[in-house]
Amino acid sequence: MTFNYISGKSTDSSEKGKIMWARVKGKTENALMKLNFKGQYNFRPGFMKHFKEQKNVKTIFKIFGAFYPTLFPKSSLTLQEVGRAMINISEKGYSKQILEVADIKKIAQ
Repeated sequence: MTFNYISGKSTDSSEKGKIMWARVKGKTENALMKLNFKGQYNFRPGFMKHFKEQKNVKTIFKIFGAFYPTLFPKSSLTLQEVGRAMINISEKGYSKQILEVADIKKIAQ
């Protein structure tokens, strides 16, 4: 069985950083990697742009989503890219367990 965990950009695998949420996510990633799964992958997406048909998207995210991916393409993904990457990695595996934005984009293709 393959286990995919959505973590987040700037997660702290050392578990010693100043930001609590980053330490907690890092601790969770580390614990999951010790479990006996066929494959275990930690996805660290940055900004994820909503899709047109998505409901309940706050106005601020609609505004932000209109320009952020254009200004910062290396730190943003679409929800479809994350979903495709999760499916592809479950079927084919990958050489790394911690997947940053560039890895997720590569796997999604």
